[in-house]
Amino acid sequence: MEYPTIEEVQKATHMELCRWYRFLPSPGMNAIENSEQESKIMLLITDRLEGFGGFTPEISKSLGWNDPKNM
Repeated sequence: MEYPTIEEVQKATHMELCRWYRFLPSPGMNAIENSEQESKIMLLITDRLEGFGGFTPEISKSLGWNDPKNM
């Protein structure tokens, strides 16, 4: 799963934010040169997710734990 752009995060739904938060690799895991930008994006995801009230049990169950790239 690739990191979204800042613009995509700003327009994202609660469910999209939860999906990214759960399944994106930690910043810099794929390429160290991307870690600064990915860190900024993950912080924005986290901030927006908190604004929506975070994870709910319903969303967590809906997303499951299977990485979407393996589905």
